[in-house]
Amino acid sequence: MSNTLDNTTPGRALITGASAGIGARYAHHLARRGHDLTLVARNADRLEALAGRLRADTGRDVRVRVADLSNAPDLARVEQELRDDTTLTMLVNNAGIGSVAPLLQSDPAQMQAMIDLNVTALTRLTMAVVPGFVARGHGTLINIASIVALHPEMLNGVYGASKAYVLGYSQSLRHELADKGLRIQAVLPGATGTEFWDLAGKPASELPAGIVMSADDMVQAALAGLDQGEFVTIPALADPGLWQRLEDARQALGPLLSHNAPAPRYGIQAPGATGTNG
Repeated sequence: MSNTLDNTTPGRALITGASAGIGARYAHHLARRGHDLTLVARNADRLEALAGRLRADTGRDVRVRVADLSNAPDLARVEQELRDDTTLTMLVNNAGIGSVAPLLQSDPAQMQAMIDLNVTALTRLTMAVVPGFVARGHGTLINIASIVALHPEMLNGVYGASKAYVLGYSQSLRHELADKGLRIQAVLPGATGTEFWDLAGKPASELPAGIVMSADDMVQAALAGLDQGEFVTIPALADPGLWQRLEDARQALGPLLSHNAPAPRYGIQAPGATGTNG
């Protein structure tokens, strides 16, 4: 199959965690937008069933890649595909796991597995695809974070920290690649009605119905945010000005965070220090 992009189509999107939930809904909507797809997940039967439906419904070319991204050889195979396939125009970093267990009840091995998938795999896949996007002068990177990136106290601390990493990494990528023709989006869903919650230790059915969004609504909102040029999309947030004020405050802090002397409130006289603290 040709690896040359046909400029009359949106190109190919690779979606991780694509067999169910948010990833499957991205596959559904991106195929209908004209994207060919590469679907990555561990469950071969689900991937093949989804790919078959999408081929029949949309006529798009849908490839299946069975891989456990927390497994180094599997991750390396997907990285290589991201480097080699010049038809790729989009990466959706969706694969991830979570937990609701408090620190004192958390299994260190499970926390490490969470870091391996939520942080390490996402980082490596991004680093594999971005050079090609830059060389071709276009590409879209969608990183699925979470509202716990802003409120890590809500759930398990390692999970919250992993999603804060996704947001911070996306912010840095946006800064570094601003002039390279790439679109970068960090999506921060709230509670979403998927199997994620069962695996995390608290079924979505036990959550207040008023806070749980369907996966389809979440993905449609995220894609609408992408179309509108949003960098950070919080699907449930009615007033985007709240996010903007938070971001403005963060930017205002930047020049005040590093000086050659401690802040006066600490009462420390640093020998030889000059200048003032903000």
